[in-house]
Amino acid sequence: MSAGTTTSRRSSRRGTAVLLLAVVLLLALVVALSGDPETATPLDPENPGREGTAALVEVLADQGVEVDVVRDAAALEASEVTTTTTVVVSSTDALGRSTVERLREHARPGLLVLLEPGPAASGALGTPPGLTVPGGGPVAASCSAAGVAGTTGDRLADLSLEVDTATSFPGPGCFPDGGGGHLLVGDDGEVVLGAAQALTNEQVLRADNAALALRLLGGGDRLVWYVPDLGDLASGDAVSVRSLLPPWLLPGLVLGLVAMLAVVLWRGRRLGPLSVEALPVVVRAVETTRSRGRLYRSAGDRPHAATALRAAARARLAERLGLGATGGGPDRVDALVRAVATATGQDPGRVAALLDPYAPTPTTDHDLITLAQDLDRLDREARHP
Repeated sequence: MSAGTTTSRRSSRRGTAVLLLAVVLLLALVVALSGDPETATPLDPENPGREGTAALVEVLADQGVEVDVVRDAAALEASEVTTTTTVVVSSTDALGRSTVERLREHARPGLLVLLEPGPAASGALGTPPGLTVPGGGPVAASCSAAGVAGTTGDRLADLSLEVDTATSFPGPGCFPDGGGGHLLVGDDGEVVLGAAQALTNEQVLRADNAALALRLLGGGDRLVWYVPDLGDLASGDAVSVRSLLPPWLLPGLVLGLVAMLAVVLWRGRRLGPLSVEALPVVVRAVETTRSRGRLYRSAGDRPHAATALRAAARARLAERLGLGATGGGPDRVDALVRAVATATGQDPGRVAALLDPYAPTPTTDHDLITLAQDLDRLDREARHP
């Protein structure tokens, strides 16, 4: 191998190593310059998009308010809350009852602000669930809640609000819309804001939205922005079928069950005492015959009744005349007709009209009764010729 070939291979390997090193350095530079990935969660303080609140956080920081963003319950409990601290909570759908109770206890020295709380958070706060309504023109504060005067209401008295959509809570409050308001103040001083869109990057400059955000969240020297995580939920806070049902459903079911039992006791058939009767029970033949006759009569089935009468008459006459059992065959029926005609001295044609299974059937009850009487008379004549 020549010296030139060896030198060429070494140069090629050195060039490949330098290229790989340059690619690694470029990737490291890109990662370093990109920083943390941006979030797209609505009302998130680190979301620079239209639905985020990053602009509001920057303005609060410029106003000298220390902003601390926490994203789990442990970090929230580790943060210090004083009388000059405001705790604001977004993503309230991730709050459970136990999480709200711990949150209220920890934020009690300061001001607690919840942005558009969901059903679980509203139930834990004792506030009625809100209803999403479309926004409109500027709405004046017009605070009517008794607990608002002298606290939050004084800070919002001369402001107006304008958003695309908002949550309206029933009862007295601020920024009224129909039968409710977009801002409530609870018994413990916590603020529930249903018009959270007023804090977003897109709508914060409408009407007095910016002033509302600064007065509501910038009243202290420190702001703790809590973004709950689903991992903060306790096992008892998990969504179940029972948690989704209205609270009045179980008492309503119990009341309905009690009412049904009362109706059963009121209208139910009362059975008397058990009757003791010796077995077997003897039923007379005439009762059975009458019962079958009533059934045939109620059904209006004259052909069936006539067939049964003729079959019974043929069986009795055949036994009485010593012909044995007679079926429905034509030869056996003809033999029976001849024997009965001989024994009674009647015309074979008339006897056949009474005994023949293919003879015309009665069309009225009177004809059926006549047939029964004629058969009974024929049976007596054959018995006593």
